[in-house]
Amino acid sequence: MSDVLLVDRTDAVVTLTLNRPEAMNALDVPLKEALRDALAALETDRSCRAVVLAGAGRAFCAGQDLREHVGVLESGTSDSLDTVRRHYNPIASRLGSMPKPVVAAVGGMAAGAGAGLALLADFRIGGPSTSFLMAFANVGLAADTGLSWSLPRLVGHAKAIELLMLAEPVKAEAAERLGLLTRVVEADADVLPAAQALAARLAAGPTVAYGAIKRELSVGDAGTLNDALAAEAQAQTISGATADHRNATLAFVEKRKPTFEGR
Repeated sequence: MSDVLLVDRTDAVVTLTLNRPEAMNALDVPLKEALRDALAALETDRSCRAVVLAGAGRAFCAGQDLREHVGVLESGTSDSLDTVRRHYNPIASRLGSMPKPVVAAVGGMAAGAGAGLALLADFRIGGPSTSFLMAFANVGLAADTGLSWSLPRLVGHAKAIELLMLAEPVKAEAAERLGLLTRVVEADADVLPAAQALAARLAAGPTVAYGAIKRELSVGDAGTLNDALAAEAQAQTISGATADHRNATLAFVEKRKPTFEGR
């Protein structure tokens, strides 16, 4: 694995750290490809039961590496933003549909595509210096990395329009109030440990059921009631057949704490 993306395994939790601190973890091609491939591998890795996404240094992720992008623009290529199809769309799709919990440790700025990565996580932990910036309009672009899907689901359509068109920073307190952050810890140094502690808690839970919950919510958000009911029936068929369900039901009857194995 390239050193632009660090991969750390602690028990069933895998932490992926964007590792370009000198560039505020801006996304160049090597980092985008490393992240895309790592997420694809974790999707089917049964030893991984929760994922943490973090950034090295003082930022979570500043978005697309604009220095690299200038070179692409000056090259005269016919599609200067084919990176959206080659990189950002696959990353967003894998991250948003990951069949296990994802926690973002949003230390510092999450801008542009970096904000998109964070908002595709199931939980987002921030600190005093955390901020979000939907920066695309500032460089004459529309949104990508799933923000047209994730942002209105978190803040509503009208607020999403405001955040994307005005492209003004949202600091930690306001981000928590809007739902961009799940929780704000007291110190920036506590962001990653808090995110990893939450991921460890989730990894010890019924992860098959968690994946089913994520899939049924993705249908229920956009579909009809009948679509949601069909998704719920499928989700219960899957989770109801697990050893976790059988063992937890027996534990409830026996008045003891269940142990979940993710199967």
